[in-house]
Amino acid sequence: MRVAGREKLEKFMRKHAAAKTPLRVWLSLVERELWQGPQDIKNLYRSVDFLSANRVVFNIGGNNFRLVVVVRYTASVVWIDRIGTHSEYDKWKLE
Repeated sequence: MRVAGREKLEKFMRKHAAAKTPLRVWLSLVERELWQGPQDIKNLYRSVDFLSANRVVFNIGGNNFRLVVVVRYTASVVWIDRIGTHSEYDKWKLE
């Protein structure tokens, strides 16, 4: 998959050093994949949550951080929507 919006991840990693390694691992794994649908994601990441509009929530760094992406399966693109700490995520209004 191609990952769009990397600048959000880079900015977050500069602010949260503990997120750097887990996010780089996540990027490395996702870039090797070619997801055709939600089950492909679930096969690799058992703890993901699926939201409306092809949004997916990943637990990063032992659930210390949450990453929300939009997956465009036909275009093989993962768009970074937002990333935050677990406590920040709890304040987001996601549906």
